[in-house]
Amino acid sequence: MTQRITNPRDLKALQEKVKSEIDLRSGPKDLRITVHMGTCGIAAGARDILTALMHELGAAKVENVSLQQTGCAGLCDQEPMLTLTDKAGGSFRYGRLDKNKVGEIVRDHVLRGQPVLEYLIKA
Repeated sequence: MTQRITNPRDLKALQEKVKSEIDLRSGPKDLRITVHMGTCGIAAGARDILTALMHELGAAKVENVSLQQTGCAGLCDQEPMLTLTDKAGGSFRYGRLDKNKVGEIVRDHVLRGQPVLEYLIKA
């Protein structure tokens, strides 16, 4: 059953939450994070990674990142994965992720510009 919102403050809070989630997915930004959501990625936990990213980026009030989804990247043994692409076109693919690793990637790479080397997939 859907809960009705009658309090204007609750409606405003919901509006702000939805707007921030939409802002993560649109417009040109300094960084783009793509979560690989092919069948193998979803089975390995990619939905949890996407949720963790949304939470971490929202909590840190990050506005210079767009968050996207894509299909399989062909590295099933490295799932769940994400690819972070910077403004200069540099691409960093992180693999075998969990919620804690996502937090580190947001704190170190997104906020400080320092890739987390131990989680990068080696080519």
